[in-house]
Amino acid sequence: MTGARTPEAADVITGARERIDALDDRIIGLIQERMAVSAVVQEARIASGGRRVNLSREMEIIGHYSEALGKPGTALAMTLLELCRGRI
Repeated sequence: MTGARTPEAADVITGARERIDALDDRIIGLIQERMAVSAVVQEARIASGGRRVNLSREMEIIGHYSEALGKPGTALAMTLLELCRGRI
């Protein structure tokens, strides 16, 4: 089930997978929270006569993720932005 060849390694893998699952649950919760906050920002921007999307702000976010995580960070930021604001 774990791919390990010893019981000790299987125990390590099982424990690590449980930790990964817990982290994933936290990450999903944080993304859902970010989506809700983003909706508030969009509503306020639109209500004030602005556009739904602020491209300069999005570029800041992409740069932040890219700087912290490299090229995969750019893809992650793009996905996160799409989740939070929808497709443009």
